[in-house]
Amino acid sequence: MEILLIGAVLMIFAVLASAWLMTFARWFPVKGIDGEFLTDYKTLIRAHIDFALMALFCLGFYAVKVPLSVTACWLVVIGGITNPCVFVVAAFDPSFWEKTAWRLYSAVSFIVTTIGFGWVCISLLDYAL
Repeated sequence: MEILLIGAVLMIFAVLASAWLMTFARWFPVKGIDGEFLTDYKTLIRAHIDFALMALFCLGFYAVKVPLSVTACWLVVIGGITNPCVFVVAAFDPSFWEKTAWRLYSAVSFIVTTIGFGWVCISLLDYAL
C-alpha cells in the first residue's frame, strides 16, 4: 500500500510544477512561448486540479488503513497519474482530441483508473460490511 504514498507524492510534485508553470505563463509571459507553447491555459488548470484530487484520493485510501490489494493500489496510482496527463497534453497540443493515439491513451487511462478505484471502493465496502 506504500505505493499510494509514493504516487501521492509524485502527483503533488505535478501539482507544484503545474502551479509554477501557470504562474509564470500569466505573470511573466514570454513572447513566442505563451499562446504557442501553452495553448490552453484552462485545460492546464483542469490537470492541476485533477492531480490534486488524485493525490488526495491516494492519501485518503492509505490513511484509512484498510488492507487493499497491491494491484488495486497500483491501478489507482497509474490512473491517478495518467488521467491528469490527458489534460496536460491537451493544454499543449490544440489538436489533441483529433489524434487517434491520444484518444486510445485517454480510453486506456480511464479504464485503468475506473478498475483501480472500483476495486478499492469494493474492498472498502467489503471491509465495512
